[in-house]
Amino acid sequence: MHVDPAEAELVSRASLLDAGLTSAAIEHRIATGRLFVVHRGVYSVVPPSLLKLGGERAALLACGPGAVLSHRSAATIFGLVPTRPRAVDVTLRGPHRRGRPGLRIHLDQLSDGEVMRRQGMWMTSPVRTLHDLAGTDPGELAQAVNEALVSRLVRPADLASRRGRRGAAALRAVLEMNAGPTRSEAERRLLRLVKRARLPRPETNARLAGYEVDALWRLQRLIVEVDGYAFHGGREAFEQDRRRDADLMVAGHRVLRVTWRQLTREPEAVAARLAVTLASS
Repeated sequence: MHVDPAEAELVSRASLLDAGLTSAAIEHRIATGRLFVVHRGVYSVVPPSLLKLGGERAALLACGPGAVLSHRSAATIFGLVPTRPRAVDVTLRGPHRRGRPGLRIHLDQLSDGEVMRRQGMWMTSPVRTLHDLAGTDPGELAQAVNEALVSRLVRPADLASRRGRRGAAALRAVLEMNAGPTRSEAERRLLRLVKRARLPRPETNARLAGYEVDALWRLQRLIVEVDGYAFHGGREAFEQDRRRDADLMVAGHRVLRVTWRQLTREPEAVAARLAVTLASS
């Protein structure tokens, strides 16, 4: 099979040799800027910075058949963590291969159900990815679980049913911690944000107009509901929340909804909105 390096963004040294190029020809193309070294034995025909997910794709090519993007690298692709890791995480199911700069190699067994294709790459499934993240910071794990649930990538039952697997206990703790609104990490973050901004502390989980609300500033007649750890999700829950908001507004209260993403990624904006809303009461 003929392989023209100009027709592929990424190509391995083995493929170039199979296509008839000599080692000297490959080195000449590197020297003249027709090939760019991404990893040992992996080249790009355009500057690597121009490649979409070039680092991840090159890592899989460098590791060979059976390599799977995993851990934080997979979590980034799924949108579960906000920043890409410096080293690309790759899980190998075959014999051990020597590590390479810029790669973090994990050796483990993966069932067919734990691997999937996404954006043209083999990677661990969302459920398996969360299990692999279970040894990280508890706050980061909680955020990753929340993102997976809100994005409908996993269901609570998917995580709770895998007892005995690595990371199962940590994931079960996250689910249990957020089983009810009184222990929600999102609500705790809201209270910490209120304290840092020196705003009046609200009542939490107060009863009002037949509902239990997340945060209530009774004097200002303001309610804040924290979205993001509502595992029930779906159209029915959406409609119920809107009926709830309407009933509370009819009762003379304003309802402000704050999401987990806003709390974690734009807390200053949340604090500013709260301050303005409380001041206008």
